[in-house]
Amino acid sequence: MALSEGLKVSRLRQFAGAPASEAARTASRAGREGAGWTLAALALAALAGLPLVAIGWAALAGGGETIGALAATVLPTYIANTMLLMLLTGAIAAVTGTGCAWLIAATRFPGRRILSWALVLPLALPAYLSAYIYADILDFAGPVQSGLRSATGWGVDDYWFPDIRSLGGGAMVLGLVLFPYVYLLARTAFATQSLTQFRAARSLGAAPSRAFWQVALPAARPAIAGGLALVLMEVLADFGVAEYFAIPTFSTGIFRSWLAMGDKPAALKLSAVMLIFVIALVAWEAQSRRGRSDSRDGLAGRAYEEPLVQLSPTGKALACLACGVPVLLGFVLPAGYLVSLALTPTAQAAAGELGTYLRGSLWLGVATASLCLAAALLLAFARARSASRVTASAIRLATLGYALPGALLAAGLLAPLGAFDVTMTRFARDSLGWSGGLLLTGTSAVLVYALSVRFLTVAYNAVSGGLARIPPGLDAAARSLGAGPSRVLARIYAPLLAPSLAGAAALVFIDTLRELPATLILRPFNLETLATRTYRLASDERLVEAAIPALILLAAGLLPVLVLNRIGKR
Repeated sequence: MALSEGLKVSRLRQFAGAPASEAARTASRAGREGAGWTLAALALAALAGLPLVAIGWAALAGGGETIGALAATVLPTYIANTMLLMLLTGAIAAVTGTGCAWLIAATRFPGRRILSWALVLPLALPAYLSAYIYADILDFAGPVQSGLRSATGWGVDDYWFPDIRSLGGGAMVLGLVLFPYVYLLARTAFATQSLTQFRAARSLGAAPSRAFWQVALPAARPAIAGGLALVLMEVLADFGVAEYFAIPTFSTGIFRSWLAMGDKPAALKLSAVMLIFVIALVAWEAQSRRGRSDSRDGLAGRAYEEPLVQLSPTGKALACLACGVPVLLGFVLPAGYLVSLALTPTAQAAAGELGTYLRGSLWLGVATASLCLAAALLLAFARARSASRVTASAIRLATLGYALPGALLAAGLLAPLGAFDVTMTRFARDSLGWSGGLLLTGTSAVLVYALSVRFLTVAYNAVSGGLARIPPGLDAAARSLGAGPSRVLARIYAPLLAPSLAGAAALVFIDTLRELPATLILRPFNLETLATRTYRLASDERLVEAAIPALILLAAGLLPVLVLNRIGKR
C-alpha cells in the first residue's frame, strides 16, 4: 500500500514537473530570442548613430583653435541667422496653421470641406522649389516687377520693392510651405478636445474670441508646440532656400566649409554646434507629445451639428479668404507657375536628358527604400519580441535620423568613413600591393547608407504600425502546428504586412527623390538626380529648363501629403 502510494506520488511529481520543465525551456528560448533581437537592434543603432558619434568626438577632441577661429568670424552670424530664420518662420507657421485649424474645426463657411484638405497641399512642394519659383516671380526681371513698371512707367529708381532674396524672403517661403505641420496637429487638437469648457465659457457670457484665447487655445497648446517643433526642425535642416537666397546658416556653412573650402575640422565643429539645436528641438517635440490630450469628446464626428462659432456673411467671406490665401500662395501659385514654364518649348527641349536623371533618382530611391524596409522590419520585430529597455533605447537611437539635417548627417558620415577608407587603402597598398584608390568615399554605397539613416524613421513607423495590428496569437498558433519561422513569415506576416510595407517603401522612395543637401555632398560624380539637376539649373538662373524635373518632384510629393491628411483626420 505504501509502495503504491509512493508510486502515485512519484508519478504526480513527474506530471507536475513536466509542464514546469516545458515552461522553463520555453522561457529560456524566448529569452535567447529576445537577446538576439536586442543585439540586432543594437547593431542597427550603432550604424545609425555613427554620424552622431563622429560629430561628438570631433567636438570633444581638441581643435580649440578651430572653434575659436569660427567664433571670431562666422559662427555668430550662423547662429544669429539660423535663430532669426527659425523665429520668423515659426511665427508665420504658428499663426497661419493655428488660425486656419480653428476656422476649419469650429466654424462653417463656403468651401470649408475643400480647404480642410487643400491646406495640407503646400507640404507637397519642396521648400527649395518654392524659393526658385518666388525668386523668379518677384525678382527685378520677373513678371511682377516687369508688369508694375510697364503699367506705371516707372524706372529703376522710381519705386521700392522688397528683396525676396533675403532672410525675410526665406522665412516667408519656408513659412508658406511648412505651416501645414502646425495646421494638421492643431486641427486634430481642436476637433478632439473636450467642448464642455468652451461651451461653459460661452454660457457665462464670454465672447467667442475670449473663449478661444482662454479655453480652446490653451487646450491645444501641446499639439501646436509639437507642430511648431517639426517646423523648426525643417528650418534648421534647410539648405536649398538658405543657399539660394544667400542666407548664411549652419547648413550652408557646413556645405561651404566641407566642399568649397576643404576645411573638414570647421565643418565638424559647426555640425557639433548644430547638433545642440537638433537635440533641443527633439526634446521639445517629445515633451509636446507627452502633453497632448487623448480626449475624443470633441468635434470629431460632429460635422453636421451646429458649429461652435456662428459667422456672419462677412465673417464667412473673411474665413474663406483667410484659409484660401495660404493654399493659393503655398501651392496653387507655385504649381501653376511651374506648369506654365513646363509647357514652353525651352523646357520641353531640355527634357531630352530627363531619362538620365530619372534613372539616377529611381535607382537611388529603390536602393534606399529596400535597405530601409529591411532595417525597419528588423527593428519592428525586435520591439515586438523584446520588452527590454535596451532594445527600446536602441530603436530610439536608430530612428533618430529623420531629425538630423542632411548636411550634418553627411559631414558626420564622411569623417569616420574617410578615416576608415584611408586606413584600409594604406593597408592594402602596404600589405597586398593594391592601389585601387578609396573603397567607400565618393561611392553610391555611402549615399544610400546616409539616406537610409535619414529616412529609416519613416519606414519604421509604417512597418511597426502594421505589425501592431497583427494579433500575436497567429504566430503562436502557427508555431504550435509545426510551422517554422520562414513559413510563418511567408504565410502570415508577408500578406498582412504587405500594405504597410508598400506604403513605407513609397514614402521613403519619395523622400529620397526630394532630398538635396546629403545627395549634393555625398553623391558620386556620375550620379545626378532630379533634385540635384533642378538645383543646378535653378542656381544658374535656368528655371525654365528645370521646370519639368521640378514638376515631377512636386507631383511625387502629393502622396505623403495625402497620407498625412488622412492620418490627421483620424
